[in-house]
Amino acid sequence: MNRVQPMTGFRLLAAALCCGFFLSAAAIAQPVSPVTPEVQSKPRPKVALVLSGGGARGFAHIGVLRALQELRVPVDIVVGTSMGSVVGGAYAAGSSVEQLELLVRRTDWAAVVADRPPRDELVFRRREEDLLLPSRIELGAQWDGVTLPPAAAGNEALELALTRVLPHGARDKPVNLLQLPFRSVASDLVTGELVELSDTPLFLAMRASLAVPGVFAPVRIKDRLLVDGGLVRNLPVDVAREMGADIIIAVNVGTPLAQEKELVSAVSVAQQMLQILTEQNVQRSLKELRPGDILLAPDLGGIGFLDFGRHDRAMRAGEAAVRAMSDKLVGLALPEAQYASYELSRLSAPVPIDQPMRLARLDVAPSGHINPQELAVQSGLKVGQMVTGEQAQRAGNSLFGRGDLARVETEVRDDGDGRSVLIKPTEADWARSRLRVGLEFSSDSHDNNTFQFKFMHVLSSVNDWGAELRTVVNLGTQRTFGTQFWQPLGAGSQWYVAPSLQHGIVTRDIFDTGGFRQARYGYNAHSATFAIGRQLGRWGDLRYSVSRQRANSQQSIPYQPEVISDRETVRAVSYNVDSLDTIAFPTRGRLFNIEWQGRQNGDANAAVATQQRVQWLEAFHLERWAGHLYGEWSRNRGASSTSNLGGFLRLSGTMPESVAGARTVLARVVTARSIGSMPAALGGDVRVGFSLETGGAYSDSASLHRNTLRQAASAFISVDTRFGPLYFGAGKTRDGSTSGYLFLGPVW
Repeated sequence: MNRVQPMTGFRLLAAALCCGFFLSAAAIAQPVSPVTPEVQSKPRPKVALVLSGGGARGFAHIGVLRALQELRVPVDIVVGTSMGSVVGGAYAAGSSVEQLELLVRRTDWAAVVADRPPRDELVFRRREEDLLLPSRIELGAQWDGVTLPPAAAGNEALELALTRVLPHGARDKPVNLLQLPFRSVASDLVTGELVELSDTPLFLAMRASLAVPGVFAPVRIKDRLLVDGGLVRNLPVDVAREMGADIIIAVNVGTPLAQEKELVSAVSVAQQMLQILTEQNVQRSLKELRPGDILLAPDLGGIGFLDFGRHDRAMRAGEAAVRAMSDKLVGLALPEAQYASYELSRLSAPVPIDQPMRLARLDVAPSGHINPQELAVQSGLKVGQMVTGEQAQRAGNSLFGRGDLARVETEVRDDGDGRSVLIKPTEADWARSRLRVGLEFSSDSHDNNTFQFKFMHVLSSVNDWGAELRTVVNLGTQRTFGTQFWQPLGAGSQWYVAPSLQHGIVTRDIFDTGGFRQARYGYNAHSATFAIGRQLGRWGDLRYSVSRQRANSQQSIPYQPEVISDRETVRAVSYNVDSLDTIAFPTRGRLFNIEWQGRQNGDANAAVATQQRVQWLEAFHLERWAGHLYGEWSRNRGASSTSNLGGFLRLSGTMPESVAGARTVLARVVTARSIGSMPAALGGDVRVGFSLETGGAYSDSASLHRNTLRQAASAFISVDTRFGPLYFGAGKTRDGSTSGYLFLGPVW
């Protein structure tokens, strides 16, 4: 093949969509035995199905397969590009049309195009970062400047999902050994040549054809750097012809050129330029069709690259396109009995039995700054244990949860001595030194306003044991600086020590029992802390810490010139659980924290002030509805309360932090319905919902009773942005106070 096309960048939006669909289609592929000689020997023309790329519009390919099945039209050869490669590869490997349809409807498309693995699959340190700074805006920070991540959607999320959805035995099966002859088309990024992936493992063939430049990293196969095939051949008719096709059924789902009135921005003009180049190679392919060939062009008007929610309409459009050409297609149909035999052969490949075997050898290839021994421990695999091939693959994929790997290839080999596993990680260079940027603010109708610019820098793999240096800076209403050196006690160890330094300049308002502001204090404090702890798998953490703190406080409203200095030692024990799927508006998982603190000033004979706090959040969802149940309790003896109530979702309508006491209690239920979504590059769901809340403060000498509790409620619109959850809401307490809210940031 010597076809060369000029190389250009590909549309970013189409890429995210393409990766989204590949998951659903490939997920259900079932390896089957080759078509029987009885079927192949029938003197009929060889029919090739050629499927183009096209993002969400590619859902129409499934409708085409459904309608061809109803007409009993057999497919002997499959060729696909990008989206078409995924659908075609799954079908050629033995996937049924019913399985394809089911997966399209059940796939979480937002998770597919996410810029990292699902949050509940991240290691605990990464989840902890989300609580410190919920923004998803991250950059690579090096001495020579700041760089963007290499893709809008993370390669690890794409590959993890692809590996997970491929059926047993299909992931590494060469495409020329599938049940139907299959070709996936990619582009050589260096030469611009078209590359036919004929003997490549199915996983890599799909992955290369989906490697949209600027979105997903190129894939190296046999010393060639490959990217999306749509750049040079979005409808590879010639490839099918060279494979021996007598009749070609070509399905073109590419996006048509935009109208002049739609070209209103630099982005739309750039997209139009790229679409022109793609359309040119499609038009050349269409000219290669012969009179006996059939072109299907489903009516997909109004369905864009990222319109995941319109899958049913796209599939119906594919079926309609086949029915419109049924007069030409019926001539290719087989008798009912013969077609049933053909379909049975396509779907009946023997599935290899993945028996557990003793792990005889575990190797991890070197990768940049990361210690291979650390990765071996974190994989959970141990020489001598019994593992299946699937378990070994999952163990390798679990390393994506570290957040600093771009790719992980896991090779499993079986021999007479047992099972050997080779994990080949590729470090994401930009992720070793990461800078996360965030913005949080709140404003209400009582003229309470706060804002924070937040910056968090994380330097990973500082030494062979996987140490990290994490620094958080807050600028705005509260000004704080903190840095922590987190040191595991061995390569990959769950045990760790974490010395840290903190400095802060903050203000606090003091309220009377009626909720009226009495005074405002300013605090200038710094501390040094030493912590020892153990991470509990990926979901939790147990730690003990000792801090030496010094603080200067001064009353600023009304002004008092006296400055009060205080020194104290703080000992704390905490147990933390975090399995939430997202911080913005969780739909599953749990957040739990229980903490005890003991504070003692410089006098060794002074009484110890204690604080206890328990927080619990349980997320739930039902179809388009989602929400959480939340409970909080705190007790303070000899120390000022740090768990005051008031503000949005903390007794909405009440003055922020105006409800204080020796003990506080809060409970709420929040639920909201998804009414839309932001573009994938900007955020997630848009929801409308409400909350019901109850809580109050009481003293140690008084018991909790009904009159202690206040009732409140709120209604809001929530938008999942890249900076975090944004709320527009209004709240009211039962005593008559009300407030409007604009809030950016997590609310617990």
